Amino acid sequence: MKLFAGIDGGQSSTVAVIGDENGRVLGRGVAGAADEIGAGRESTRLADALHDSLERAGRSANLAPVRRFEAIVAGISGYDGRVYGRAPDLPSARMLLLHDTPIAHAGALGGAAGVVVIAGTGSVVYGRDDSGHSCTLGGWGFLFGDEGSAFAIVRDALAMLMRARDEGDSSLDLPAREACGFFGASSLRVLAHAFYKGGITRDRLASFASTALGLEVFRPIADAGADRLAALACVAIARVAAARVALVGGVFSNAYFRERVAAGIRRERNGAQIVDARYEPAYGALLLAYREGGSAVTELQQ
Repeated sequence: MKLFAGIDGGQSSTVAVIGDENGRVLGRGVAGAADEIGAGRESTRLADALHDSLERAGRSANLAPVRRFEAIVAGISGYDGRVYGRAPDLPSARMLLLHDTPIAHAGALGGAAGVVVIAGTGSVVYGRDDSGHSCTLGGWGFLFGDEGSAFAIVRDALAMLMRARDEGDSSLDLPAREACGFFGASSLRVLAHAFYKGGITRDRLASFASTALGLEVFRPIADAGADRLAALACVAIARVAAARVALVGGVFSNAYFRERVAAGIRRERNGAQIVDARYEPAYGALLLAYREGGSAVTELQQ
């Protein structure tokens, strides 16, 4: 049996899926974060995440421990063409690492032209036309951008609470206590120090987004992030001349945020079609693995 695998290496977790030569999905595995932000030459973060997720997918498929793949495609958050830590060593005839935007696009739109808006721990907008021309907007990382991402929403929400504390504004004491309680911190200052010292990771900080999005006091922050993502999506639509847009990522599980982005796109681009993602990004990576391995498979059997 010929095997193929697709991997989605994110800032919070890594998901691998394995398929056979007929497009039948055999197994799925999840491991830790794979991005290499801040990684040094000795870092095994990426290699471990890819290896562990693939091993767990193999176990879920009841495959023998020793196996070889025809092709593996892994989309990595923030990947820029090189590996900064230890290089992954996976058992495959063909191995392709790329940024995570093409796999999200392939999964969401099934290879068709259009735009994908990704809002997870980070955020980015990616468009592709029928000829293969593509554009990437946003995705500048947690320091310089990532508007509308889980991390950016929480970062700005906590900054609002910290400013209120400095100014003696007691009206935000309740959400401040809620934030401190979520992170197990005795105060906002303790919370800030824990983040800077590595006690609270970026993905852990971002996990407060679902709570923050449910608090009315942070609505202007959510609106600003949603509006920026909508604006970037409209630019991408113009560049690839395709008005089909999929919204992908955990932040879009919030109905209000999702509708704010969708409405912003429709308002600026009359006739734009907002569609549900066909597959999650890991399955998009699997579709690209079939293509990389010379297979004619374009549909998955889940």
